Parts: sequence; structure tokens; C-alpha cells
Amino acid sequence: MNLETQYLGLSLRHPIVASASPLTADLDHILRVADAGAAAIVMASIFEEEIAAQEVHDAALFETGEDSHPDVNGGYFPAVPQASVLDGRLSVLRRAAERAGVPVIASLNGCTQAGWVHFARNLEQAGAAAVELNFWHIAANPDETGAEVEERFIAILKAVKTEVSIPVSVKLPPFFSAPGNMAKRLVEAGASGLVLFNRFYEPGLDLHPVAPEADAQLSTSYELRLPLIWTGLLSRRLQTSFAVSGGVNSGEDVVRCLLAGADVAMVTSALLRHGSGFLSTMLAEMQAWMEARSVESVAAFKGQLAAHSSPQAAETFLRDQYRRILSSTPAFGQ
Repeated sequence: MNLETQYLGLSLRHPIVASASPLTADLDHILRVADAGAAAIVMASIFEEEIAAQEVHDAALFETGEDSHPDVNGGYFPAVPQASVLDGRLSVLRRAAERAGVPVIASLNGCTQAGWVHFARNLEQAGAAAVELNFWHIAANPDETGAEVEERFIAILKAVKTEVSIPVSVKLPPFFSAPGNMAKRLVEAGASGLVLFNRFYEPGLDLHPVAPEADAQLSTSYELRLPLIWTGLLSRRLQTSFAVSGGVNSGEDVVRCLLAGADVAMVTSALLRHGSGFLSTMLAEMQAWMEARSVESVAAFKGQLAAHSSPQAAETFLRDQYRRILSSTPAFGQ
């Protein structure tokens, strides 16, 4: 049974990729996930503001006591960390790329265009097989238009592409008025692949005490439906790699992603829930589905449920499904 697939120009032995999470943040965990059978690993995201905050903190330490008497004892000055957050992450990436035995993709979340470019260049030099631009942005400014947000994303991608030679993918949020058009523009701007979608972790409100509450909830398979719809709509229309992220919790979920036209399925919550060894269970479930239908390769069924018809026909179909779902739902309270 041939499970091989291509993603971002990388040859993978099967389509299950471990996406960015605490399980891919340090070398020991990355090697465990690789040993458990992940076809590729997306390293935990590097956040520009985290690195910038440490730089500000370190600068303040250097300036401590600068106006003191010159004869003051050297031990008066506070110790400054020897390695920065960025140095530590690059070191992990470098060693993981050498030892994991599978492609290690770097995930980057910047907040300035200069930061996106600078860190992407560092990640390539550290041995990343590809860079995933983690576009997670909340347009909280009422004066900022959707067009401005989109143009900034396009500009970031183009700037990064001019500075690195490795493949660059984009992990998109679903919050665009026309996600299909945004995906098309990113591919035209040079994206080697699209990851659908970035999951928005909303903080809650704790009442005891009254304060924001950061409690991440793991995904369920139901959340897979949104990325499946858009992967099915776009995978035959755009010449790029597709990855589904968010809601992949079983081997059968992986099959669903492939049927919609994805090249790989990215898994996080299932591994956090069950451990990295669950990868072998997912692979076995996927193979069982294929064997029951005498399917000998991933290529034989990938994209079978992708949209073949016109966009108008696809929209009519989805509207019809929406109406059917609403009409079959019992009234509340019954």
C-alpha cells in the first residue's frame, strides 16, 4: 500500500504531519514525535514579540547602574542571560533538522515586516525544510479595513520569498470576506502551500476573580468541516500544496482531508490528548479504510470529493446543504 505524498515539494512517506504545538517545541519531544511516525514536523511557532520583549529586558539589564560610581564592584551589575530566546529556538531547529530523520518545518508568527523577513532568513540558515508563515492577526482597530489586512499579508509573503530559497507556506485564518480570492492572491504572490486554517483560541472571562481566562480547548472532528469545505473548493483550482489543520482527530479524518484534495493532514489536539504514539493508530485506521475499498495508494483517491464544477454550482450545492441541515434540525426545546 503506497501512502506517499508530496507537500511543498517535499516527498513524505505518508500524509500525517505533526503541526506546531508544545509537543514540537523542544528537541526531546520532536524526536519522540518523529520516532512515533510523523511524516514531517512543524516546529512550535516563533513569536516576534516574545523575542522583542526579551531584547528590551536584556537592554534594561545592561543599563542598570550605568550612572553609578565607576569604582563600584563589578558584582553589582545583574547577570545577563547568555542565550536569547531566538538562539535557543534556532539551536533546537538545527539539531532537530539533523536528527529527526523527517522534514522539520519552521513556523513563524511576526508582527512587523522586518521581523518576518529577518526571522525567516534565520530559520532557513538553521536548517528548516520550509517556513510556515502563521498569519494570526486580529483586526481590532475599527479604522483598519479588510483590504489593508490582506495587502499587508501579501506584502509580507513577497518580502519573505525574496529572502529565502526554501518553500514558504501560509497558514491562514478563515476570517476573510472572500477566502477563495485571498488564497488565490497568496498563490499568485508565491506561496508554495496553504494551510487551512489557523485556529483562533479565544480567551474567556473568569468570574472568580474577574479577569480574562486563557484556557485552550482541544479541537474535535466537527471543526474539520470548515477547512474541508474550502480545501474541496480550492484544491483543484489553485496550483499549490494544501494542508488541512484543525479538527484532525483520527485516521478517518485524514482520509476526509485527502478526499477533499489536501496533500497532508496536520494533527495537534489528538496527539496532545492521546500522546505521540497515537500516530500509529491514525495510520492503521487510514490503511484499514483503504484496504476495505481495495485502494492501493493515496494518489488513487486524493481529491475525489474536490469541487469539479463551476464556483456557482458549488455555491448552489452548499446553499442546498445548508437549507437541508436547518430543516432537519429539531426546534429547540422539542
